[in-house]
Amino acid sequence: MTRVVITGVGVVSALGLDRLEFARALESGHCGIRPIAAIDTAQLKFNMAAEVQGYKPEEQFLAKDLAFMDRFAQFALTAANEAVVQAGVEWTTDLKEQSAIVTGCCMGGRGAEEAGYWELFHNNRTRVHPFTIPLSMSNAGASHISMRYGIQGPAYTVSTACSSSAHAIGQAFWMVRSGVVPLAIAGGSEAPLFLGGLKAWEAMRVISKDTCRPFSADRTGLVLGEGGAMLVLEPLDSALARGARPLAEIVGFGMSSDAVHITQPSPEGAARAMRGALRDAGLAVEQIGYINAHGTATEANDKTETAAIRAVFGDYADKLAVSSTKSMHGHALGAAGALEAVASVFALRSGVLPPTVNFTAADPACDLDVIPNVARKQAVEACLSNSFAFGGLNAVLAFKAYV
Repeated sequence: MTRVVITGVGVVSALGLDRLEFARALESGHCGIRPIAAIDTAQLKFNMAAEVQGYKPEEQFLAKDLAFMDRFAQFALTAANEAVVQAGVEWTTDLKEQSAIVTGCCMGGRGAEEAGYWELFHNNRTRVHPFTIPLSMSNAGASHISMRYGIQGPAYTVSTACSSSAHAIGQAFWMVRSGVVPLAIAGGSEAPLFLGGLKAWEAMRVISKDTCRPFSADRTGLVLGEGGAMLVLEPLDSALARGARPLAEIVGFGMSSDAVHITQPSPEGAARAMRGALRDAGLAVEQIGYINAHGTATEANDKTETAAIRAVFGDYADKLAVSSTKSMHGHALGAAGALEAVASVFALRSGVLPPTVNFTAADPACDLDVIPNVARKQAVEACLSNSFAFGGLNAVLAFKAYV
């Protein structure tokens, strides 16, 4: 079976504007959660988010291109550019014609839609911005990446709420492994920090008013984040033949549907996805040394995920290191799985496992080694990255260190 490796990654996040800043922040346990600066939060019951700071779109794109790009699409293309440069891809005619782009996005450019509707309903305008549709469509990130590189192969966007970009990476992996495409750019992006979207999350009563404390007994809910991450996936043989340096190997993908409840998670569904990833990868549970957890810091998610991990790993769960990097980069919804995939790749490559920050007190219902507050120097052979979405849609990626 074809081995698939990751040869480039790109990141825009609350932890930094590129992959190196992201990696350093993860290792140092830096928390990117801070008061929201982009909008007036007077109408909200919370004011904290993991907001991208210092990002200047005019430094990345021409004004004529920005006119067609919502913030989430800018994040997608910025991250893809970084990943492609690191991978050192040389775009031959055949490679452009056959390569794939698979992105994940939950909300798309709803901020652009909101701006237009505000003009209609509050300022009595009779029309919205003429580019509202291309700005708001969730596939815009994939389309802009395609146009940037002239990629003409399969290009599409997956929208499965918080599992979107994990599903995208998994499907891209399967396409490369099966030989359907010779290379794929996969990941996700999201920009959910606009008033209407924040009010909708407020109504769900799952948002923390201070910070994100996954697995901690005093956790009070999730904290939204924004950003994007992209990975370049290609066959190992092809990568080595052109002199690329693999960062890690992607070896398995599992997905499932709870078929239980639209918002309440199921341990059985999550466990099925983890078992599927292990089976697809041909890995024994003892080969997994680390899990990048979904870890949203809601009451229901964290104890459900703990139960699922124990169902899959049994007594070996006591030897697993598990952390939630959402405690640092926030819950970036459709981009979360991609950010966490990159975090997993860095953990395997550096031998430093990222911590669960803001942790204060152990919860008996979350009795795992959650790497509290301080990163841990520990080399592991393989890891899982969990993504479990509203709607009961689960996606789990399996990675191995490249040796």
